[in-house]
Parts: sequence; C-alpha cells; structure tokens
Amino acid sequence: MQYADITGWGKYTPPAKLSNDDLATFIDTSDEWISSRTGIKERRISHINTAHMAALAGKQALARAGVDADDIDLIIVATCTPDTLVPNTASKVQNLLGTNNSACFDLSSACTGFLYALQSATAQIRAGMINKALVIGAERMSWFINWSLRDTAVLFGDGAGAMVLEATDKECGLLQAKLGCDSKSRQILSIDNFGTDIDRYENFPSALQITFSGPDIFKRAVRGMGKATETVMEKANLAIEDIDLLVPHQANLRIIETLQSKLKLKDEQCMVNIQNYGNTSAATVPIAFCEALEQGKVKPGDTIMSAAFGAGLTWGAGYIKWGNNVTPKNDYIQEEQHVDKTAKELLAVAIKHCTNNS
Repeated sequence: MQYADITGWGKYTPPAKLSNDDLATFIDTSDEWISSRTGIKERRISHINTAHMAALAGKQALARAGVDADDIDLIIVATCTPDTLVPNTASKVQNLLGTNNSACFDLSSACTGFLYALQSATAQIRAGMINKALVIGAERMSWFINWSLRDTAVLFGDGAGAMVLEATDKECGLLQAKLGCDSKSRQILSIDNFGTDIDRYENFPSALQITFSGPDIFKRAVRGMGKATETVMEKANLAIEDIDLLVPHQANLRIIETLQSKLKLKDEQCMVNIQNYGNTSAATVPIAFCEALEQGKVKPGDTIMSAAFGAGLTWGAGYIKWGNNVTPKNDYIQEEQHVDKTAKELLAVAIKHCTNNS
C-alpha cells in the first residue's frame, strides 16, 4: 500500500509586525483588551501578494525536502485571498517556482483550507495518481480588513506555510481525516460585498468588510473541531494517551485551550503561536507545523492531531503519523523578507480609507 510522507516544510511570515499597541493608535482598543480575549499580541502585514508568500514558503519546503520544483506533480494553494480568480493563484505560484510540470489548483475552504488540501493531495498519492505534491496555505487577510472595526481588525494577519508530500510504502503521513461543513450557518462568518453575488454596476462597495459573529463562532468552532477530532480518533482506533502533539488552527487562544482541555493534553503537547501571528486563516496550520518542527516538538513516529474551523462553516481534523523526516536536507534563505516600511506605513492608505468611510 502507498502512503504520502511529509518530507519538507516551510513558512513565510512577513517581517512587518503590527502590535496591539499599534492598533490602539487608530482603533479604540488596548493590548489588554485584545490579549485577554484572543491571546494575540501582534500580527504580520505583508508587502507582497499571496502568490509570492506562497512561493517563498514553497521554496523553503522544497529545499528542506531536497526536492526540485520540476519533480512536483501537483500544487494546491489553499487560500481565500487569491491574487486572481482567473487564472488561479496556484498557476502563478508554479511560475514563481520556475516550473511548468505540475497540475495546479486553488482550494477555498477558509481556515480549514490546508486540511482540505492535505487530504486531497494525500488521496491522490495514495491512489497512485501522483508521486509528489506541494501543499500550501497562504493568506493576505489584511487586504480584506476594515480597519475601523475593532472586533475583526485585531484578529487577522498575513502569512504562508507549505508541505511537500512524497509517495512511500511506509505507513506515515495523513492516515485519517474527517472534513465537513455546516452551511446552514454560513452567514455568521463571511466577507460581504465580494464576488458575483453583488450587482456589478449598482451599489458597488467602497470597502470590503468581514461579518464575524464572535460568540456563535466560538461555540461552533469548539463543537466542530472537537467532534471531528473524536471521529478521527475513533476511526484510527486512537486513545487520548496516544496523542503526542496537537497542532490546531490558530484562531483564538480560548478555543485552543478548550480543545486542549477536552483532549486532556499538557501545554507542551499543544502547539500555540497565535500570539505572534494572529489568525492567518489557511496558513495557520502549516505555519504552526513548521514552527513545531523547528522547535523540536516533532519526533519520528509521533502521533499528531490537527483540527481547524473556518468560514462556510467548514470544519475538519486529521491524524498524522509523522515519518522519519525532522531535519531539513537543505534550506532556502528568504532574502525577499526585507521591507523598508513599518506595518502601519504599509496600511496607511487602507486605514485612512476605512476610518474616513466608517
């Protein structure tokens, strides 16, 4: 039987940091208000677009796997902030990687997108359709933010994470997953006035806005991620004591803590980095995986659970049996990280537009 081993991992986190104190200079908020409710201390604001972030994370993952871009059969970019809808952003990533050999498509499932993409690529490898895949979660959430609205402006950030998957006969990689969607409640988390649902010529919006019902989303996220995790563990015949590490979607520290408590895991068994990046949607899970590996939290043969919840309302969980790869074969230095402007300077026009039209 064929499996899909995770052999490479990479991330791109923009250098420009927007702290809670920075937000307090133009929004009625404070570090205490944000930290106590979300666990977030700062987030990153990108000076490059989604495809470029995705490509940089992809280049690092390829280097660490020791795989050439020409050897990749499939590129999936999980994103709800694509550079373009036609053509897809994955084709732009392929071009930036300098290859024309792979199939390419975007996948839109918001914060659950990376788990959806990981399952899709794994299934194709396990079916024998392809041998190597590059799976990327990349988001430029700052582009959608109304910077006059505290409830959503404090939550999101930009970034990208990637994994290389390769066919193997060793039982490892994503071995079980449960994905789903609660579409009856899709309106509680959405980006208004966007897409062909609006009238192109009348009432064209001057600004985008995220509709976000925090308390309702909190309850549904805990329930959805918890149920999906229970289902995966039951299907995989896993007990709680079998779990070595939980890598959850980084949306809210309270949600993570609730899921951690439900699984009876110690703090060191739960990967948390929301304080540094905020919610980067589809990018949170691969960035968290990448940092868990960099911090030595992942060991060969570890049993890892991952869970996510996002707009749609999509939800999912996956059981990953880690292979032997925990040390990069090579690395890619992202010299493109340099930027001369601060996060507030990068957002100056957007902040002025949003505050003037609030």
